[in-house]
Amino acid sequence: MIEIGAASRTARLDAVFAALADPTRRAIIERLSRSEARVTEVAEPFAMTLNAVSKHIRVLEASGVVARRRHGREHILSINTGSLDEVDGWIEAVRRYWEQRLDAMERLLRELDEDRAVAPKDGKHGSR
Repeated sequence: MIEIGAASRTARLDAVFAALADPTRRAIIERLSRSEARVTEVAEPFAMTLNAVSKHIRVLEASGVVARRRHGREHILSINTGSLDEVDGWIEAVRRYWEQRLDAMERLLRELDEDRAVAPKDGKHGSR
């Protein structure tokens, strides 16, 4: 059964993961995690043109990770935590799933060990 809105949720997650796949964009997010900043401030530490940094910022905006507001002529960037919260929720769900699967496997292995401990040591498994 397909969850209502699953396709759009998947598309949003794909966009965020794609945006975060690039080290420059992750560095921009790290910078914005300290405080909001003007585009020119974000671009300062990078050895690339303002236009190149702006392209990275547009990818982050399109994914919903970064928001832009204008204050006069300045463009102020900030992190949109909603997109990151959605990714965090997805990662948490996957983590819980695998923890449950690994816990089940651990229980099964314990049961197998216990069965071996009570089995006859001479290799005979009953009379024939």
